[in-house]
Amino acid sequence: MKRKRQGAALLLSMVLTAGSLAGCSSDQTAAKDSANGAKGGAGDGPLEITIGTPQVGEAPKADSEIERAIEQYTNSRLEIQWIPTAAFEDKKNVMIASGDMPKAFKLTFNATTLSAIQSGLFWEIGPYLKDYKNLAEPNPMHYDNIKVDGKLYGLPLYRDIGRAGITHRKDWFDALGLKAPVTIDDWYQMMKTVAEKDPDKNGQADTYGMFLDKSYNDPVASSAFLTRLAVAQGAPNKWGLVDGKVIPEFMTAPYQDSLKLLRRLYAEKLINQDFSVVQAADADNKWNAGKVAIRVNTVASAAATSANNLKKAVPDAVVDVVPFAGPGGNRVPAEPGNNGFFVFPKSSVKSEEELKRLLAFFDKLLEPEMSTLLTRGLEGKHFKKTDDGKAEFLDLNLFNLEVKPFRDSLPSFEVTGKGLPLKLDALQEKGWKVISDNLKNVVPNVALTLNSKTYVENGSELDTHIRDAQTKFIMGKLDEAGFQAEIEAWRKMGGDKVIEEFTAEYAKQKK
Repeated sequence: MKRKRQGAALLLSMVLTAGSLAGCSSDQTAAKDSANGAKGGAGDGPLEITIGTPQVGEAPKADSEIERAIEQYTNSRLEIQWIPTAAFEDKKNVMIASGDMPKAFKLTFNATTLSAIQSGLFWEIGPYLKDYKNLAEPNPMHYDNIKVDGKLYGLPLYRDIGRAGITHRKDWFDALGLKAPVTIDDWYQMMKTVAEKDPDKNGQADTYGMFLDKSYNDPVASSAFLTRLAVAQGAPNKWGLVDGKVIPEFMTAPYQDSLKLLRRLYAEKLINQDFSVVQAADADNKWNAGKVAIRVNTVASAAATSANNLKKAVPDAVVDVVPFAGPGGNRVPAEPGNNGFFVFPKSSVKSEEELKRLLAFFDKLLEPEMSTLLTRGLEGKHFKKTDDGKAEFLDLNLFNLEVKPFRDSLPSFEVTGKGLPLKLDALQEKGWKVISDNLKNVVPNVALTLNSKTYVENGSELDTHIRDAQTKFIMGKLDEAGFQAEIEAWRKMGGDKVIEEFTAEYAKQKK
């Protein structure tokens, strides 16, 4: 039974009051035409949409203001199933097996998802995107990174692709005559100087150039510090093409040079000796306490947050952010560019006409009005418009409660979208500029969407083997010959088969 829908028109007018949200009758007509099938065939009434998504934080109240405003603008009726994250994978598997799925189903890449896509359960949407202005505009990598066998089956929840940046203590760097490190030797000299020159002036040897945690060499995440460092030095991003073969990063010279740097730092006690067991939260605490020069496990856009957290303990600290760079200039690993993606099951989306109407709905979510709603909320309640035409949050806690679940579960662009610009301070603006500039120099993971039966079956064992070997090498428990022997063991365990399968898939997709 559908809910009562009182007050929707009032809510829409609230959305449309903000800056670029000033609507006109033609815009509203276009919104209705689009959702009714201007791009997707004939349609008379509101489009009935069922959405399944993992629950982000506390689930919004039924018939919330934000949901009703979305419905009014897009001429739709939403039924959102917020599935608790802890139960999502089990619930997803049951829904896929039974065929009882919502019309738009948010998934992430794993073996179950891949199998379901390859089984033909979902619509291929790639050929349709050109007909939707907003969906066609994002960088193609957002779509390339979720293709299966070269075809697109999902709409991503867009996230920035080149997020790496060096967030650092500018006050320490200036006092010690340091610049942001570029070469391997620069990184060594920076670490040595910070450890030995007592930049916090407390007379104790308790400062670090950087404080690593155990995720430093995560085998999957392109945001892992060792991958960021090695890519800047010329290595591939997780997997790269070398002499016609798709090979892992750890088999390349720039990556091994970066690994040798960490080994040297460990041997000279210039890096925390417990890095292999440290949690990310503990590394954050060291930064927040004013003991670290570079915060490595973060993104450029969070530099201002890092500064604010630090200033609680060190009020006069000065923080800056700059791009990762190596001998060849700015070079950063491309991250997947999504936080999951929506697929459209054939069991619930019965026709091409209905698929097109659903795509029109998602296209509308990227328009200025909806972009502002999803990323800023309602004017006068969640944000106010500043004199220079930007948005400033009034109540961030209320925003997180009422708006953030929709922002995190529906496609939008946080800062670079078409909605009302967010008022940023100088460090925030610089962090976002680093991300924007990085996009020109991102290095893709060439195996991100390639299939390998061996990796699906044995990837966890292979990853654990090489991660342990890297940690042992850094800690001096393996010499260079011993580390190379561990790589050979990895190859015999199935690594060579993975290389062979990835290379064959890469060649097939490039035909």
